[in-house]
Amino acid sequence: MTANPLARFNPVQPGAAGMKRVATGLLIVMAAVFALARAYEDRYPALAYVKAFAEAAMVGGLADWFAVTALFRHPLGLPIPHTAIIPRNKDRIGETLANFIRENFLIPAVVARRMQNIDVAGAAGRFLQTPAGEGNRIRAGASRLIADIFESLDDERLGGIVKGAIATRLRKMEVSPLLGHALASAINEDRHVPMLEAAIRWMARALDANEPLIRDMVHKKANWVLKLAALDTKLADAIIDGLKKLTVEMSTDPAHPVRIRIEEALVQLANDLQTKPETRARVEEMKDQLLDNQSVSLWIDALWQRAREAMIKAARNPDAVLAGKLGDVMKAMGSTLERDARIRAAINQFARRAAVGMAASYGGSMVKLVSETIRGWDANTVTGRLEAAVGRDLQYIRINGTLVGGMVGLVLHLLDGL
Repeated sequence: MTANPLARFNPVQPGAAGMKRVATGLLIVMAAVFALARAYEDRYPALAYVKAFAEAAMVGGLADWFAVTALFRHPLGLPIPHTAIIPRNKDRIGETLANFIRENFLIPAVVARRMQNIDVAGAAGRFLQTPAGEGNRIRAGASRLIADIFESLDDERLGGIVKGAIATRLRKMEVSPLLGHALASAINEDRHVPMLEAAIRWMARALDANEPLIRDMVHKKANWVLKLAALDTKLADAIIDGLKKLTVEMSTDPAHPVRIRIEEALVQLANDLQTKPETRARVEEMKDQLLDNQSVSLWIDALWQRAREAMIKAARNPDAVLAGKLGDVMKAMGSTLERDARIRAAINQFARRAAVGMAASYGGSMVKLVSETIRGWDANTVTGRLEAAVGRDLQYIRINGTLVGGMVGLVLHLLDGL
């Protein structure tokens, strides 16, 4: 059976089961001592003190057993009023916990006050400058936490949020001016020439690969007179030779009229993309159609999966990420963060504003998530986790109750004999 992925977050106290056996065994021992002391009290009057101790210890042990058990379930399965307190008040506990988190952690004023003395930039700078071999426990712990978070989050829901955000951003962004500016810059710096020459070479290869198709098309279009005189073959040869000659001349002559026409068309397209409303509208329409295409959605999904796997891989091996030139850049950034007071102050201010903004905008949602999560838990799940978290301490309460009860009973017996 697959282990519960949340099991590692369950703070189970070790030795709880053993302490429960000790507490129960001590209660049984007190019952046996009481029975023996009562049986031989007439023969040995001093056993009255032992009997008083054991009797009170049983009362104290049973009372604490009842109190501890009543927190989590009905004692002996009997529906006694005001027992099974935690299962019956699960939803109220969730609401109380959520309110506690909101009032002590997620109020903007509280967040701002707590963030006032936190040097986020300095901590980030020191972390980035940590050489390999130093601070490995912090780095490994942070890496495991990041990787665990990414792996434990609902991939379908998180991926949907990321892909939806990308698609929404692309829909809102007008790409036509960006394309026009990029194309104009490429033409001004002659970076379009390799692409143009690659297109010419592609045309030449396509011509060679489709020569039989061209000949067949000419043969089908020719009338019977040309076919009778075998002129269709000569016409096809002339067309193919002319096209081949054109591609060769275009590839060798930068000033070829066709190349100049193509470049003029590209310049006009770059200008239209930036200034002509009709062209910009057509590009935006094509962009929306492209984003609605299922293949593009699958492509974005593949991008997200690769990015998620890369982030998990990087988090699992932080030393590899911080090695080489990237590591040098990050160490330089860390040094700058520590030395430059203005940058550090600006980053800390941004961190405070971001934290306060998140508390103001999403604090209610976080609190609601806590309460709804606890409300959605099965009562047995809540009971089991809470009991596992404090089980050892609760058994000590039973043991202390047994011993303290016995001491009180002994003292009362001594006072009664005075």
